[in-house]
Amino acid sequence: MAEFEDKVRAMLERALPDFRSLTKVERLSGGASQETYRVEIQTSDGDQLLAMRRAPGGVKVEPVAGHPGLDVEALLMSSARDVGVPEPEVFHVFDDQDDLGDGFLMQWLEGIALGARVLRSEELDDIRPQLAYMCGEALARIHQIDLQATGLEQKLSLIEPGEYVEQTWERYRAFNTPVPMIDYTGRWLMDNLPENFTPALVHNDFRNGNIMFDANGIVAVLDWEVAHIGDPMRDLGWICTNSWRFGRSDLPVGGFGTYEDLFAGYKSVSGIDVDPDQVKFWEVFGSFWWAIGCLGMAEHFRTGPDKTVERPAIGRRSSECQIDCVNLLIPGAVEQVAAQDAGNETDMPRVDELLISVRDFLRNDVMAETSGRTNFLSRVAGNSLDIVLRDTTLGEPSRQAELQRLQGLFGKGDLNTLRWELVNGLRQGAIALDTPGLAEHLRNTVANQVAIDQPKYSGLATALKN
Repeated sequence: MAEFEDKVRAMLERALPDFRSLTKVERLSGGASQETYRVEIQTSDGDQLLAMRRAPGGVKVEPVAGHPGLDVEALLMSSARDVGVPEPEVFHVFDDQDDLGDGFLMQWLEGIALGARVLRSEELDDIRPQLAYMCGEALARIHQIDLQATGLEQKLSLIEPGEYVEQTWERYRAFNTPVPMIDYTGRWLMDNLPENFTPALVHNDFRNGNIMFDANGIVAVLDWEVAHIGDPMRDLGWICTNSWRFGRSDLPVGGFGTYEDLFAGYKSVSGIDVDPDQVKFWEVFGSFWWAIGCLGMAEHFRTGPDKTVERPAIGRRSSECQIDCVNLLIPGAVEQVAAQDAGNETDMPRVDELLISVRDFLRNDVMAETSGRTNFLSRVAGNSLDIVLRDTTLGEPSRQAELQRLQGLFGKGDLNTLRWELVNGLRQGAIALDTPGLAEHLRNTVANQVAIDQPKYSGLATALKN
């Protein structure tokens, strides 16, 4: 640790003319892909706080497709700041002399960035109705950044809408698991690609949770690490995706605003009338992309070295995104299955009692004696046991109902075989999206799965209202 602090101190001496001494450097929790630090220093003008981001382990990382690197992230932030997007000032990008790996030093900013807190904090009560408009303004400025003048044209990949859908769909196909609603959505997206768009800088993760706010509005747009050049409406669709509304499905823009305000803010800067249908395409894509991203977490648990309890739990959130696709593409009546008994009443203990005892131990005992990440993972583990408990009563009736519907579509066969028949038919175009009974089957299958995975998810409530 002393060696690391010595390197940071030497870097600060080279980067900041008014630097006097290093008071403290502290790594912050969070940030799965990059390290983030709070740096306290003394300058000729007094105490100052800084923020530092660097690659995990302090190494040099070769840029890969879709992840341009921390030096480009710093350039993106500076370029956005230059056109009026609220951003921290970048003071220094690490070089070989710093011996700290890839990273950069920037201004420390204070504000609220946690998505759920943005919706609840009393500090934001007065400004919250204006946030959607402000987000529209910020996005329009991002999309107007001159890619050639900034040099970003040479550092970022151009991704056409069809290419983006296909590479995302291919990632899911590599998992070798049949999830018909994902394939239905992939087909719909390929059939409804935007016909015209002007390539622009796309932030690609502009959403509630990646924007810092305070009582005056936007403090900073965060997390530029997956930016690319593409259809700018991707950003407008992503901030409207239901996963990032944190339960407020009635306010589509981040759970705090309306489409109309977002589009009006965008037009006030760009002069462009936003096409709602094009934004809907990217909103559907957002749920499609995150449904597959959630499955990717489960895949990491199976194949990767990181066996944290969080990964399979996130994998079960895929059904939340799928019900959002249902609501956007094939809304209609849903019939929920009736729960069955969890086990033989004469068993002592019953299976559900064993599960409840472990769940309650995690929530009542382990969480009371722990803090930080262990405390968080104990909560996640308890939630996973709740999923298992619901599956003991709802899983078999749901799968039997799914099998009966599939047999109605295809004839005899077991559940797994018929799922694959539907998936392959959708992928190959042999099954039309308007096939009689298909929409009803998908709606009911996904809704009953969400009732097991997360019955309080807002998308399920929306589906049940139809």
